[in-house]
Amino acid sequence: MDQVLSQQEIDALLNAMSSGTLDEQKIEEEAQEAAKVKNYDFRRPTRLTKEYINTLHMVFDDFAKLSGTLLASQLRTSVNLKVAAIEQVSYDEFIHSIARRTLIGLFHSDPMKGSQMIEINPQLCNFLIELLCGGQEIGSDDANAKRNFEIRENFTDIELSILEEVVTDLMGVYQQVWKDIVEFNPVLDTIDTNPQLLQTMSPNEPVVLVTFTVDLLDRSTFINLCIPYIFFEGILDKLSIRNWFDSSKDNDEDDSAELKRNLNGVEMTIEAILGGAKMDLADFLNLEIGDVIKLDKKTSEPVETYIGEQPFYTTKLGKLSNGQFAVELIDKMEGEED
Repeated sequence: MDQVLSQQEIDALLNAMSSGTLDEQKIEEEAQEAAKVKNYDFRRPTRLTKEYINTLHMVFDDFAKLSGTLLASQLRTSVNLKVAAIEQVSYDEFIHSIARRTLIGLFHSDPMKGSQMIEINPQLCNFLIELLCGGQEIGSDDANAKRNFEIRENFTDIELSILEEVVTDLMGVYQQVWKDIVEFNPVLDTIDTNPQLLQTMSPNEPVVLVTFTVDLLDRSTFINLCIPYIFFEGILDKLSIRNWFDSSKDNDEDDSAELKRNLNGVEMTIEAILGGAKMDLADFLNLEIGDVIKLDKKTSEPVETYIGEQPFYTTKLGKLSNGQFAVELIDKMEGEED
């Protein structure tokens, strides 16, 4: 219900308008602005907030770096992957945005819900097959290598096996970049070249579409990751950046125990400094076997023991029954109680 003004308020407004202290045009513009309705496109559902999308940018930036390194080592040439966009769209919009014939790896990640997809552009598939099979680099000086690769309708069984290995490797990177947030085991379900035949989701199901640009030699192509919204439903609290950097959050007992086990296996060097001595360079150069160097400490005085070049314990020199020298820990040095 609109607010009802009192007679006193009405008189004040009329006086302000007549005196020019209140801009009538400005009031009308503000009223029109307030009356505007924000459009919402139901074909492009927005489920994840901007904060969660920023977290996904961090995750998939790591995916791009690791995948680029992986492909570069396999292809023995420079490969650069970058996150081009992260969008929230419907599954139907994703299917109609990719090529009619392309390579799609369909996989699921137990125990997460939903099926995810890796879509590799057909042109990139041709490059991968050519280079992995020992072909010459596209764009090299060899005239035979300078040929245009036509997008084929189908791949042979051998070519699909090669591309399946690439998809499996990318799935391994996908698992690795998520391990700090959630642990799962990705399993490849099928490899297909016709996206229209994949009926794993309803057309209106919301998905997160991550697009990567792939710069390979002198060409630029794309890789897409399609992740359904139900994948994120159980981990939304973990996507909060505040949860990542909350210093007040108690450490998990399992993490502390694992850290302790790892530290227990670290080797450390303990050094006992018996003493020091100063001499002229001429005396040092004239040293011979059998000469005795006088140290600045007596054998009865405590000896400082160092761990990692830091003083840690005062010790006492000794000798074992088998003739080996040893030191007995006496006391922790001051300031090292922590």
